[in-house]
Amino acid sequence: MMFEKVLIANRGEIALRVLRACRELGVRTVVVHSSADADSLPVRMADETVRIGPAPSRQSYLNAAAIVEAARQTGAQAVHPGYGFLSEDADFAEICAENGLVFIGPPPQVMSALADKSTARALMSRAGLPLPPGSVRTLPTVAEALEVAAEVGYPVIVKAAAGGGGRGMTVVRSAGALPRAYARTRAAAQVAFGDDRVYVERYLTDARHVEVQVLCDGHGNGVHLGTRDCSVQRRHQKLVEEAPAPGLSVATLDTLAENALRGALSVGFTGAGTVEFLVDEAERCHFLEINCRIQVEHPVTEMVTGVDLVHEQLHIAAGVPLRLRQEEIRLHGVSVECRVNVEDPDRDFAPAPGRLERFRPPGGPFTRVDTHGHPGYLVSPHYDSLLAKVAVWAPDRASALDRLERALGEFDIAGPGVRTTIPFVRRVLDDAAFRKARHTTGLVDRLLADRAPTGAPVPAPAAPAAAANQPGTSVRRTR
Repeated sequence: MMFEKVLIANRGEIALRVLRACRELGVRTVVVHSSADADSLPVRMADETVRIGPAPSRQSYLNAAAIVEAARQTGAQAVHPGYGFLSEDADFAEICAENGLVFIGPPPQVMSALADKSTARALMSRAGLPLPPGSVRTLPTVAEALEVAAEVGYPVIVKAAAGGGGRGMTVVRSAGALPRAYARTRAAAQVAFGDDRVYVERYLTDARHVEVQVLCDGHGNGVHLGTRDCSVQRRHQKLVEEAPAPGLSVATLDTLAENALRGALSVGFTGAGTVEFLVDEAERCHFLEINCRIQVEHPVTEMVTGVDLVHEQLHIAAGVPLRLRQEEIRLHGVSVECRVNVEDPDRDFAPAPGRLERFRPPGGPFTRVDTHGHPGYLVSPHYDSLLAKVAVWAPDRASALDRLERALGEFDIAGPGVRTTIPFVRRVLDDAAFRKARHTTGLVDRLLADRAPTGAPVPAPAAPAAAANQPGTSVRRTR
């Protein structure tokens, strides 16, 4: 039976995405927010809101006690964490369970095992998934790291066992550089994750980053929904994603999907998850990690399958057996998405927040924009720089890329000091290797090495600024 009320423990575009899915299913919503987000679109649109703290994330969106108390106060039955913040925090999931709340995600013990990258590697190896050459266990001394690196060959990458979100990784190209990189990565991991354990694996320089979307219920059923290519990334942060992954053989795509589903089911995964791989030039597939949440790039999978992933998350969490069978899932056409971050590409992608005087997203056929932006919105420096995602669909890849180029050309964003990544993404779309689907994870570095100024604002007709945001109240009931 579906929930009556769900608390959304997030902000921005993903909070809106979950809110809309809940509304379509007749589920009432509670949105928690910081003081900085008191007049945000998710807060305006929610059935109920609870202010949980000041702007800094540690005192608001990472405050598990305040979020659980908000759920108890409003009578919410479940918590949807979105992505980021507490979405992959096993302790938070456990706290929810202890307070009679359903955490919309995998069981805490599964999240805990998969959050430890070393443990996840060992579990997937047992399930028959191929790993990049390297250590399965963590390496407590630099001598052991040097031994593993010598065995697999340079370059290698030192990774934090508790890492995630592109953090806690250092590429090392020679034995002489490894001791310092090993120490630096351990120190950074301790600060970021409270855990300094690291491991070493071979760094694949000409690889594709390909992931598989899976859905698994609590009754032992699971399906995959095809692949996504996420190779266009800077410092392990994705900029452009597409489905299905282009330029790979049908056999490789099938192998990726089968491995992903087998791996997820082997550990008792439930909900929506993403199994990530590196694919080398010979199309050998190497397991990277499993993400236990909805992904930023989930729209491209939805657009080629017609499956609403957040709807499925909600049904699975409510105990409903999986409503999809593998033979019913068909991929149609191509979808490409880009992230619009409030960053200045000409200043090493430094955050460039400010108030949006103009904000006019693109439209047109088969064009989807997920955003919490609007004219007058103050982009806060306290949170992630993601402002919008533009996803398009077309029958073939060339048409999809042309459609995305057209859509980005229409996107009008302006405000004092505000810069976005749109000009840089358009350079990616124009790149010959990308157009031919011959790009790798090194594409962005190559473009930056041959850098031209990209961040200048595009002239557009002036428009009046919206009224300043008004302060919100701590608890509100509107429906």
